[in-house]
Amino acid sequence: MNFIRKLSRRGLSAYLALAFSVLTIWLTLVLVAGVEKIGSQQVKASIGHGLAELALQTSDKLDRGMFERYREIQLLAKRDDLIRHGLAPQARRQILEDRQATYPYYAWIGMTDPSGKVLVATQGLLEGTDVSRRPWFANVKENIHLSDVHETRTLAGLLPTDNGEPLRFVDVAFPYMDEFGRPAGVLGVHLYWRWATDADQSIIAPLAARRHVESMIVNTLGTVLLGPPALQGKTLSQASLQAAQKDGTGYLVEEWPDGHTYVVGYSKSVGYQSYPGLGWTVLVRQRLDDAYAPIRQMRSQSLWIGLGMAVLFSLFGIIVAQRITRPLKQLALASEQIERGTAGKIPDLSDSYAEVRILSCALNSLLGKLVKRKEELGELNASLEWRVDERTRALESALSTVQADERRIASIIEASQDAFIGVDLEGRIVDWSLRAEQMFGWSRAEALGQMLADLVLPEPSRPAFSETLLDFRTGTLELMQRRGERLALDRQGREFPVEVTAGLAGFGDAVFFSLFLHDISERKKVEQMKSEFISTVSHELRTPLSAIRASLSLLVDDVAAPLPADARELIGIAHQSCERLARLVDEVLDVQKIEAGSMRYRFQRQYLLPIAMHAAEVMQSYAQQLGITLVCRAHEGEAAVMADADRLHQVLTNLISNAIKFSPPGGAVEIDISRHEGHVRLSVRDHGRGIPDDFRPRIFQRFAQADSGDSRDKGGTGLGLNICKSIVEAHGGTIGFDSVLGQGTVFHVDLPPA
Repeated sequence: MNFIRKLSRRGLSAYLALAFSVLTIWLTLVLVAGVEKIGSQQVKASIGHGLAELALQTSDKLDRGMFERYREIQLLAKRDDLIRHGLAPQARRQILEDRQATYPYYAWIGMTDPSGKVLVATQGLLEGTDVSRRPWFANVKENIHLSDVHETRTLAGLLPTDNGEPLRFVDVAFPYMDEFGRPAGVLGVHLYWRWATDADQSIIAPLAARRHVESMIVNTLGTVLLGPPALQGKTLSQASLQAAQKDGTGYLVEEWPDGHTYVVGYSKSVGYQSYPGLGWTVLVRQRLDDAYAPIRQMRSQSLWIGLGMAVLFSLFGIIVAQRITRPLKQLALASEQIERGTAGKIPDLSDSYAEVRILSCALNSLLGKLVKRKEELGELNASLEWRVDERTRALESALSTVQADERRIASIIEASQDAFIGVDLEGRIVDWSLRAEQMFGWSRAEALGQMLADLVLPEPSRPAFSETLLDFRTGTLELMQRRGERLALDRQGREFPVEVTAGLAGFGDAVFFSLFLHDISERKKVEQMKSEFISTVSHELRTPLSAIRASLSLLVDDVAAPLPADARELIGIAHQSCERLARLVDEVLDVQKIEAGSMRYRFQRQYLLPIAMHAAEVMQSYAQQLGITLVCRAHEGEAAVMADADRLHQVLTNLISNAIKFSPPGGAVEIDISRHEGHVRLSVRDHGRGIPDDFRPRIFQRFAQADSGDSRDKGGTGLGLNICKSIVEAHGGTIGFDSVLGQGTVFHVDLPPA
């Protein structure tokens, strides 16, 4: 009691100093205990997962490397210039050797006849040899194109050894066909096994010396194909191998035959895309003492740091307490002097400690100061608003300058010269610009008089060019003054994409075609990168969006606990925004699939009325919320088309949703199925405000909306109609609309009947 009484007389500084000291000592004990119990477990798990991640990276790199070789040999077996009938053996050998030169781990590439006799091979090795009993040749008949790691005696004396060690290979083989589609033989490849060593070392080597990490590649029988010399070629029966077969990727702490305990990360090869994999398992191990050394260091460091913190913070607490209370005491003294002799408006808090008792008298003075500060803040706010307006005008001026620069740059780009080629009506080159010389490599003197198709067009495109000339002579050419994309061929035989604008020039007998060509190789690469980027980002957004949407749905439905009205409104807005963003991600993915040509359709004979009725049922709840009536009817009986029901349902849902959004309350949306000019017509009609005239030409463009307020008022993304148009055209149909301002809009989908 005496201690507390003395402490209270010393004021706030004594309380703060004591609190700092007690809190610091308590936190030190908690820190040491927490690091010991929780931190060590997390670090152990992190170390284990890190080894598992190394194993996964190594396994993935092996699978990807084998996939590249697997796909490359598969494509090589289909090359026309290699398997063409009558091709000389020297030419085939040259093609194989050129392919071998592209990858240093191709030990041997050869082609056999159906009986297994080697017809041609790189460097002529084994030509004439019967390989029909070799596993790689026999497996092709069983549709097996891979053979696991093995040694070979036949090639051992023909190929240079690696540091005196026996040569080991992985085999890849595919059948090749003759011009009639019949099996003509087998294309086989021996890959040096040391490619796996290099792939493994590229990941493990940076860590091996510093962290004493070892890696192993084990086949399906448990034999170590690659690893420490003491284990290579031996058969293992570790629990980590069994776990890899069951779980795929993970880690274990286990004892090995050498008597040491290791942390072992494992990952089982699962192949990559079309490459099925060979069932290899990658093990990455680290001795337990080395792996958990950071935990011991962390434990010791935490103890010493905690003790140091306890001392430092205790001293710091005393200093800080004195510094905190010193201005309070000064303020209390000043307030007492200013307010002395006036009536007190705040009760006397004499039972509390000295600082609070003095502050209670000074609060009345602070009220007056607050009023004055409010006026000063008002003046400051007005000054800030003026500065914001001035800065806004400066930004608008800068924006105008930037836009002018953009227009000037656009004009320069538009004025840039493309390659120009003049071609007569017979297809012969009559003019050849300097840019054409640079693009194709043929000089003007070499190009003039040559047939355009033979000089700059790939072989498959030449018949189509001849038909185009014939169409012009018969009066049916439709490509004049229109840009089109084509493949061109330069002097070195390289094919590259160009954008072509064709027109007619000259008069009378001197008329000729004027062709302007622009190399769009880089643009194509950028479009592919953009498509891959959009796909990756959209897929990465979908997972967190799903979790956010589910959580917000639970909050909106009061699953966790009832929410206040203002909080419910904010949660509702967030939920709607999340739903809209999820729809945007789905629609962006659909657009990306359409661009990439990967949108899949399952065409079957379908009746349209059930699809339309189901779409109306799906949208009924949304329509009821806005007071809209849905009407679905069919004329002239049920109509059937060849279509993908899910995709047509997607089109109808989008059209009905748009009609509901733009219909007045109490209105109706009508869905009709009828016959129209030999097609089956789906119509969705609303009685809203109609489509503005200036918006109609771009209504089917991406992200197109009638005005900037549509996305806020109606919640659209501007992608739906673009996706609808692509889906309808994929069905061989057309989509259009009729609209009258103030009366409404009807969208028509015309499909060919089944």
